[in-house]
Amino acid sequence: MSLLPVDEALARMLDGAAPKRAEMVALADAGGRVLAAPVAALRTQPPFPASAMDGYAVRAEDVAAVPARLRVIGEAPAGAPFAGTVGPGDAVRIFTGAPVPEGADAVLIQENTKRDGAHVEVLESVARGRNIRRAGLDFEHGEPLLPAGRVLDPAALSLVAAANHATVSVVERPLVAVIATGDELVAPGSNLGPGQIVASNATGVAALAREAGAEALDLGIARDERPAIAAKVRDALAAGADVIVTLGGASVGDHDLVHEVLAGEGMQLDFWKIAMRPGKPLMFGRLGATRVIGLPGNPVSSMVCSVLFLKPLLLSLAGRPPAQTIREARLTAPMPENDTRQDYVRAAIVENGGDPSVTPFVTQDSSMLKVFAEANGLIIRPPFAPPAAAGETVKVLMLR
Repeated sequence: MSLLPVDEALARMLDGAAPKRAEMVALADAGGRVLAAPVAALRTQPPFPASAMDGYAVRAEDVAAVPARLRVIGEAPAGAPFAGTVGPGDAVRIFTGAPVPEGADAVLIQENTKRDGAHVEVLESVARGRNIRRAGLDFEHGEPLLPAGRVLDPAALSLVAAANHATVSVVERPLVAVIATGDELVAPGSNLGPGQIVASNATGVAALAREAGAEALDLGIARDERPAIAAKVRDALAAGADVIVTLGGASVGDHDLVHEVLAGEGMQLDFWKIAMRPGKPLMFGRLGATRVIGLPGNPVSSMVCSVLFLKPLLLSLAGRPPAQTIREARLTAPMPENDTRQDYVRAAIVENGGDPSVTPFVTQDSSMLKVFAEANGLIIRPPFAPPAAAGETVKVLMLR
């Protein structure tokens, strides 16, 4: 099977990746979710003319000339409206958010007054309507507030709550089952024996899945044995996984059994091997309605492929746009010509006051997680790209 270009591989992986079904969830559990239906206001906000300041509710005509002296006939704290009417020469002590009493048409801020027992001296006039929020200033009952597809960030959640929704319709989260493979792997925190290494890929892939709006199910480590791998795959299917991600074992070595096991379980292989670096041995197929992604075992290859392929797929299933952030920046160092594969070079991009520059790391070995953690971007080098001199502009896929 020939190497597949990156763009074609991504298009095939995203083919048919529609948002999942809608579900109702409590507002407290809706943070970061995607609206499956528009949200309209169930109430008017504010529901009455409300004071925007602490001070005194007055008739503007009574304070047109200052100084003026008014009778204080009551108080209107938030949540306890004044029941009477403000007449000529009257004032009501009022607090932010409280309903403006009938008869009043302005609010004097308290800094412009001087209280004297049952009276208040007005030191500065105030115009009609000043410091009053009209009813419906924010939104009216029935007004559309948020469209389907909006991510419920803190501001959106506050708006939905203010509109008096206790529950909200959101896109169901896709479920990602992560299966690490390899006799050499042990869980983080273990005492390592001879030849063993810590299984780090599953942690990073699961975190990326959650950032993309999915739920992650870590099924642990499968030994390099066909029955062990098959058992993990069946566990993933039994859990209802939308995507199964295998880590390692999808190459062509004597102990790379993942492809063989998945085929035995009924997977229809779509493609295997991509014209990219790092991450050439990436596999994609389908087990019925479940998508299967076989990521390389090298840690950086696994994470780069997750950024390029797994993240857009999960965003699509979660109801979000799958777009990636690509910027242009000036090289601070020359880069050699590229070969037949699209290169993703770990790099550090610096803003420089709106004139971003980017520096590729000297060492690009696909096992080096420290370099990947320090990088905030990947310089994209297309196949057969000519040498690039310092100062030339290149495209950078942003990691954060």
